[in-house]
Amino acid sequence: MTIRDATTDDAAACAAIYGTYVAETPATFELEPPSTEEVAKRIAGCVATHGWLVAERDGVVTGFAYGTRFAERPAYRWSCEVSVYLDRGTIGAGTGSALYGALLDHLVSRGFQVAYAKISQPNDASNALHAKFEFERVGLLRRVGFKLGAWHDVAIFQRDLAPPTPEPEEPR
Repeated sequence: MTIRDATTDDAAACAAIYGTYVAETPATFELEPPSTEEVAKRIAGCVATHGWLVAERDGVVTGFAYGTRFAERPAYRWSCEVSVYLDRGTIGAGTGSALYGALLDHLVSRGFQVAYAKISQPNDASNALHAKFEFERVGLLRRVGFKLGAWHDVAIFQRDLAPPTPEPEEPR
């Protein structure tokens, strides 16, 4: 397996992986799978500010992970939100761990201080992956999303990427 920075050329593969989650699960609250062009825009945006990584096996993209802005206000700029999506056939093969390890290191190198993940519940596999990377559950939004005929809670997980400092350097 190879972990590398994504490019817009990876958009079709990422859109195919993500589209399955959109159409079949409450893991994301999008209701329509985004187009390849939309995913290409998302990749370009994340690469410019945070990072988007893909896992490849034998030249085939098998998963991706990215960081993005946590919230719009300027004081949030040291915080980021992270996500990971895997081809269903690779779940449990270590791809998610490899992607998250590389992504978190990348975010640290760019100067981010705190990472957050929002995970629709129930999702034992994602909860376990985040716990493995020392994310702590810090909140629960109850009945926040309605998808596939049911209401879903969203757990919020947090991980410090760096110790607190009174004068953090700007993220790069």
